[in-house]
Amino acid sequence: MDSSQLDLHASNISSPDTQDIIVSGGQGIISSASSLNDSSIFSMFWNAGLMIKVVMLTLLIASILSWTIMISKHLKLKRLNLDADIFEDNFWSGIALETLYKEIKESGFDPISNIFCAAMAEWKRYTSSYKDSLSAKSLEQRVERAMQIAMRKEIDDLEKNMNFLSSLGTNGVIIGIFGTVLGIMGGFKTIALQQSSSITTVAPVIAEALFTTALGLIAAIPAAIGYNILMGNTNRYISRLETFCDEFSSIITRQIDERN
Repeated sequence: MDSSQLDLHASNISSPDTQDIIVSGGQGIISSASSLNDSSIFSMFWNAGLMIKVVMLTLLIASILSWTIMISKHLKLKRLNLDADIFEDNFWSGIALETLYKEIKESGFDPISNIFCAAMAEWKRYTSSYKDSLSAKSLEQRVERAMQIAMRKEIDDLEKNMNFLSSLGTNGVIIGIFGTVLGIMGGFKTIALQQSSSITTVAPVIAEALFTTALGLIAAIPAAIGYNILMGNTNRYISRLETFCDEFSSIITRQIDERN
């Protein structure tokens, strides 16, 4: 290739038309990137339609509630286990049941203390009122029923709001996808009205639509994990209550046998 051909090739590359194309292309890329960078979370929320805003707010509120429930449940179970440790230390220390009952019946109750007090109250009521006529079997059944009723109330209180975590963990993503579908449908209408399918038009619409799915994942994943952890801890505590009921029932049976 001679020098004249090289000069001709260089002049073609640096021609004004070619430079205009390169500059306009570069400006388009830069404007597309800047528009994407401007798509903050708040701007996506304010630019979204009414229904998508409702979906976003629903997921946000549900996420806040789920974290509130998980933290409060964790702290409560931790406190209840500490209270149960203290009660069981006193219960198995050899102290008389009547003395222990008098000490804790007026104080704040934890579940295991509630069950103990319910059983002792039933024991004292019927041994004092039906001292001669009440059979040992009937008294034992009444005490066990009192413990089961008290335990059922405590279990209901422990499991309160757990269904909310389960529902959010299962359905949070579905709600987010619902918002995404609404966003994409609205985005297609916007693209049709603008009669443009460039990246600057499509990207913000897709980002707003997918943001609701991201919110659904943010709400659902912690709720599902938290539900499984809390249910495991709750079931272990319930098992502890059931074990105490069985042990105390054996003590009551032995006391009845000694009285007869």
